[in-house]
Amino acid sequence: MGGSALLVAVALVLAGCAGGTTEVADPAAATQTQSDEAKPEPTAEPVAASGTKSAHEDSHANAKPAKQVPLRPGERRATLKMPADYTAAAPYGKGTDDYRCFLLDPRLDEPAWLTGTHVLPGNPAVVHHVILFQVAPEQVKAAKAKDRSEDGEGWTCFGGTGLDQFQNVDDASWIGAWAPGGKESVTKPGYGVRLEKGARVVMQVHYNLLAGAEPDVSAAQLRLAPGDAPLQSLHTMLLPAPVELPCRAKHADGPLCDRAVALADVKERFGAEGNTADVLYFLCGGKPRAGERQSCTRTVHQPMTIHGVAAHMHLLGREIKIEVNPGTPRARTILDIAVWDFDDQGGRPIDPVRVEATDTVKVSCRHVQWLRDELPAFEGQPDRYVVWGEGTTDEMCLGMLQVTRP
Repeated sequence: MGGSALLVAVALVLAGCAGGTTEVADPAAATQTQSDEAKPEPTAEPVAASGTKSAHEDSHANAKPAKQVPLRPGERRATLKMPADYTAAAPYGKGTDDYRCFLLDPRLDEPAWLTGTHVLPGNPAVVHHVILFQVAPEQVKAAKAKDRSEDGEGWTCFGGTGLDQFQNVDDASWIGAWAPGGKESVTKPGYGVRLEKGARVVMQVHYNLLAGAEPDVSAAQLRLAPGDAPLQSLHTMLLPAPVELPCRAKHADGPLCDRAVALADVKERFGAEGNTADVLYFLCGGKPRAGERQSCTRTVHQPMTIHGVAAHMHLLGREIKIEVNPGTPRARTILDIAVWDFDDQGGRPIDPVRVEATDTVKVSCRHVQWLRDELPAFEGQPDRYVVWGEGTTDEMCLGMLQVTRP
């Protein structure tokens, strides 16, 4: 997110077809080098201050110190910090965004439960959003090799961490995130995310180059409970949907108002991850149809209980809704944001909602081009056909569910 979800955000590489449908309401006519020496690996540090102050504030990333939530019996805090500053740059030489992954070590000598996260953006003026991923012990060797493969701190990682060929959207490795409006996230009593002995954490930071190229040292604070505590395991389910926003009629002759040209531009800026706009149709079904409103309905393949919900769009987002069993007598809306506020992307706990196998969940979004005329981030940028993309001035439609499964 300086302009992206939660974060959060995300070009997803999706594994295969997962039985879904795409709806388009209100459609409109479409107008490196290998290093021999290992980098020093970040480690857990004593607890830091409850937040960070930015020397530069901008209208979409004004992170202020947040009051910590008191620890519960048995919990402790571990703060993981980048070992040195990093100054973002467009990795492929074009574009206004940099996604960088940093490998952090929580020093887990035994299993633990993650019961909360608190992301501390070092320079909120350039940090668009942050996502925390769990790295299983068997993946640590590959993660260290990835870290060594590029000069400087961390590695380029549009989309996920780059450690998995496919990102499992039904059970994502996300364990926490920060976007404008986000604060310390704490699980309900009796729940947590399981971290095994020797696990690591990848902190993916989206840097917004429109805010300038300034150094950043961000950190992540973990709340940890003993691994033998009797907690239920939480998981993250991602609900992405396509974005197919055409140019306004008076700009339809612009060079980027053709979908194919606009998609080629996204791929040039983000490499392989730029193909998400097309890959989403393997997940959601259907074909691209231009319009302000887009959605994706997914079939649930095993029972689950939904405990929390979050949403992510960028600056052209206007509305987002998440529903369970839409169009049936058991329909239930679990999130409905009628006027999207980019600076308020925190997750929302809900009363538990039980979902059975063969039930459906649906995310719907509306994006509008007229916001280009209102927001400074688009100054000097012509209309373009907007598809799913990683950039601050690209777009996403993403719902996130925090669930437990039997």
